[in-house]
Amino acid sequence: MATGIKDKVAILGMGCARFGERWDVDAEFLMVEAFREALADANIDSSAIQAAWLGVAYDSINVGQSGLPVSMALRLDNVPVTKVENYCASGTESLRGAVYAVASGACDIALAMGVEKLKDTGYGGLPVRSRGTRADLINVLGSAPGAFAQLASAYSAKHGVAAAELKRAMGHVSVKSHANGVKNPKAHLRKAVDIDTVVNAPMIAEPLGLFDCCGVSDGAACAIVTTPEIARSMGKRDLVTIKALSVAVSNGWEAQGTQWDGSYFHTTRVAARRAYQEAGIDKPRKQLGLMEVHDCFSITELVTMEDLFVSEEGTGWRDVLDGFFDSDGELPCQIDGGLKCFGHPIGASGLRMVYENYLQLLGRAGERQRKTIPQFALSHNLGGFPSQNVAAIAIVGRHEK
Repeated sequence: MATGIKDKVAILGMGCARFGERWDVDAEFLMVEAFREALADANIDSSAIQAAWLGVAYDSINVGQSGLPVSMALRLDNVPVTKVENYCASGTESLRGAVYAVASGACDIALAMGVEKLKDTGYGGLPVRSRGTRADLINVLGSAPGAFAQLASAYSAKHGVAAAELKRAMGHVSVKSHANGVKNPKAHLRKAVDIDTVVNAPMIAEPLGLFDCCGVSDGAACAIVTTPEIARSMGKRDLVTIKALSVAVSNGWEAQGTQWDGSYFHTTRVAARRAYQEAGIDKPRKQLGLMEVHDCFSITELVTMEDLFVSEEGTGWRDVLDGFFDSDGELPCQIDGGLKCFGHPIGASGLRMVYENYLQLLGRAGERQRKTIPQFALSHNLGGFPSQNVAAIAIVGRHEK
């Protein structure tokens, strides 16, 4: 019988490159930048790594089709490398591969790397890519802002939230992220904005304005994982372990039926239930101490608070306005700036979220360090559209054994 992975895998070290418009470097350089930090943190030589996973969403414009680039750039010792892609959850997917390999006993020390080099493509947003010769005709003329704007409209209609109130709650999400990003030297955007600037910004897709949308970035992040026993034998004392990893993928229920009303993410709710069960969490609003969620748009973060069962359905917007998720609130969300301001290099984002939670759990987050060390910290990725997507959740915490 499956027993889950809670406390079976410890994070030995993590690293993160500076996110932003890194015109002067390539994807391989970004991976090296993140890897050097992780190696120093883990206090090991690269020869100790026995397997690696590389998460990249747009391989054809970044590093190509294989796992060779991470092996070449990092000079790994001819170890097996698996390249994975799962939309915006690609970074978490690479972590899942490395964690499962260690938990299974297949290897002692594994590397999870996520990278994306998007600014060189020339696109203001994500590059257009084909879904192949058998692609269906759903959303062929759509856009990400358009799809998530419909999420906002559905949420407003279902819960009777006035447009002006929802717009202000969404604005607070962005103001919060910008304020947090100012304190993060690795963040892409480090400039505070006020609520009036956000609310009155040019409209992208009603009701989403310019500041309701995250941009794209260049960046890389990585994790080196092992077992708690091995970590302790290497002299590590304050261990951060994986409490849960959960991925849920749409199966057509949202897009091909009539039960889904478009106001929430079904996959996030499924993944959250599974992750909480694995981690032993039954009161997430009280037990979680920190969250990093997929704020590709401000409405996504707001709705995700409910999909993670932190806010009651239909009340997330009130919690946002009350400051519940501010950096000095009850449950900080995006304390590092989130996708909105830390940045969103697709393949790296999931690992970047875990990186922040890891630093916070060890009391090493600098100016943005939370005074109270959390028991559990959660990260959440969402790839695709509201009607067809991938949701991934990783929960980490201090090892108590």
